Amino acid sequence: MTKLTKSTPQHDLLRTARSVLVSFATLCAFALSSLAGAQQSNPLAGDPRAAGAGGVIFRAQCATCHGADAKGIGAIDAPDLTLMWTQEGMTEERAFSRIREGVPGSIMPPHGFPDAEIWMLVSYLRSVAVAGSTEPFTGDAQKGGELFANYCSECHRAGGAGGGLGPNLAGITQRRTQAALRSAVREPSANIGRGYKPILLSTDEAQDVRGIIKGEDAFSIQILDRNQRLRAFAKSAITASTRGVDSLMPVFADWQLSDEQLDDILSFLNQQQ
Repeated sequence: MTKLTKSTPQHDLLRTARSVLVSFATLCAFALSSLAGAQQSNPLAGDPRAAGAGGVIFRAQCATCHGADAKGIGAIDAPDLTLMWTQEGMTEERAFSRIREGVPGSIMPPHGFPDAEIWMLVSYLRSVAVAGSTEPFTGDAQKGGELFANYCSECHRAGGAGGGLGPNLAGITQRRTQAALRSAVREPSANIGRGYKPILLSTDEAQDVRGIIKGEDAFSIQILDRNQRLRAFAKSAITASTRGVDSLMPVFADWQLSDEQLDDILSFLNQQQ
């Protein structure tokens, strides 16, 4: 008698992924013949079918921790993998090894996937990687440094100095395009980064405390307030709270900060690696 097992969405996705592998036999044959011995680079690089199959495998095996978009899940400290290629020294071989061996001391376990499947995952991660700024910077970096000090340094760090209420902007042009950075200045609430989610809360002793969430558990919440003071509140003492409020970063309209001045700031940031 054949034993029946209950199908799950994860199992269905994995079956789909493996059927994709079979469907392009030529690619698999090339991959497996190329994988005799250690590889310094992905033998499937440049083949869009590899990234497509890797995406199916990723959603079946990795999305629980890293999200379906590979941007990570903050609650379990799973990193944004679209940024992994901006890490110093990151190579395709190193990405392969991380998937195969896991990351000691973290929730990332080792995986026993066939080599071809791991290279397909690497191909997928390459395909969703965040691209930095490739267009030339036309601003005046020296003026940009002065503008950064006046407009940005209270909350952001760059060049080893600045505040901590917003993200550290050193190396930001390697991770974000100029268009994305301009949008972040003009519309800061449109896309608030993980780790900088704003909250407004009140207790009997403190009214309308606004800040960003830095830590939270079942009984307490820790926020960095607008004065950059780290404060902790027992959840039982909170009388009102609102999440999803606007970013603490102010909107800089073009009459406050011209496009030319913004170009200067971006040119300055491009030098802060």
